[in-house]
Amino acid sequence: MRDIMGMMGKVKEMQAKMEKMQEEISALEVDGSSGGGLVTVRMDGKGNLKGIKIDPSLFKEDDVEILEDLIVAAHKDGKDKAEAITAEKTKALTAGLPIPPGMKLPF
Repeated sequence: MRDIMGMMGKVKEMQAKMEKMQEEISALEVDGSSGGGLVTVRMDGKGNLKGIKIDPSLFKEDDVEILEDLIVAAHKDGKDKAEAITAEKTKALTAGLPIPPGMKLPF
């Protein structure tokens, strides 16, 4: 019976830590860039786009397709950074817990 009570205490503790981590991830801001910094996007930890900066040299009519591709690439760069930080925080949070490989956590 003590094992179950101890486990329940750990679950509640982990739940509180997960909630705190989710708040930290939501508040996180990352920059993604492409084209050697010609396009930069700012996003939150959940991947929501917050802003875009575009070098004025890209505002040429024949460069529109390149600009579109650079925006997509910058967004991917930012999202990858946010996901890496989230994975690192999750790994630290769940260290020592017997979580089977491939199991998805609810965040």
